Amino acid sequence: MKILRSDFKKGFVHLEIDDVDDLFVLNKILDKGDFIKGKTTRKIKLGDGGNAKIVKKTLTLKICVEKVEFGKGRDVLRVLGTIAEDSEDVPKGSHQSLNLEVWSQFSLEKEFLDFQIEELREASKEKTSKILLVVLERDNASFALLKRYGYLYLGDLFGEQEKKYVKEQISKDFYGEVVKVLKGYVGKYSVETIILGSPAFWKDELKGKMDASLVKKTIFASCHSGGKNGLHELLSREEVQVALKDERITKEIQLIHTLLVEIGKDGLGVYGFSDVREASLQGAVKSLLVSDRCIQERREKDTFYELEEIMKTVSSLQGEVHIIHSDFDAGQKLDGLGGIGALLRYAV
Repeated sequence: MKILRSDFKKGFVHLEIDDVDDLFVLNKILDKGDFIKGKTTRKIKLGDGGNAKIVKKTLTLKICVEKVEFGKGRDVLRVLGTIAEDSEDVPKGSHQSLNLEVWSQFSLEKEFLDFQIEELREASKEKTSKILLVVLERDNASFALLKRYGYLYLGDLFGEQEKKYVKEQISKDFYGEVVKVLKGYVGKYSVETIILGSPAFWKDELKGKMDASLVKKTIFASCHSGGKNGLHELLSREEVQVALKDERITKEIQLIHTLLVEIGKDGLGVYGFSDVREASLQGAVKSLLVSDRCIQERREKDTFYELEEIMKTVSSLQGEVHIIHSDFDAGQKLDGLGGIGALLRYAV
């Protein structure tokens, strides 16, 4: 994401989206009552009666946000609301929407919380992650590209043993095919590191098929599951977290792990809306953890203002606010605790 102009004290920023990851950031920080201004294409009716015709026209609309939702494939963020400024073609107060996608430019006006400013600044940094995740079993392999807020699932390769169950490319030299796919992804995405996990000794068998340059890029780890479950497990492995120490997703995993440990020993961890709110009012919250699903559900129920007050309180008392992605393992564990938890400075 590019920050083209900004004055956060006055509640203004002009942005350009340059990565699908940026949509996840915006989904977390856009609130009801914010103002979005950007260009969109609309079909406009010109003339009346039999002489009327429909034309496509590019308009600049300013919308007061009422709802935000992901489009199909999560490559478009749809902002719905009412027109906040009169336009020649669209009357003020009418319900309209703006689609935000890669290369969209738009202005955002809102009362920014500290963590929201940090989210935008973090997203504006150069995206350096060029890490390929691979989970290998005897006759199938799953591939994903690590992203700032999770991973992009690239697909699977199946060996001959899966022939009866799926219609995929079949290979008698399955591990040779896996190596070809690895090389293809390395070239396509400029991969610098491959993290490869498997149960048993399958990774060792594959290693024997890899050339020295590929082996040099690869961190070999163990996991018990295949597919997407294996990818989640892979990200939790200690050797992998060392390699990914600067990646956001590993920080989320570590935060949730610490929260669960503290809750388990009745220590400096609380969860659930009421207990977290009480801890925030006492100034005890060091790190507030909220899932994006919790935020979305409260927006839909029109109770987000209650959660926002906790965020403001924590931020004003120099605490950290972390929004955890619900599509992945860390966020799913937090959702199991009600979508909100906190690490404390002291027991309450």
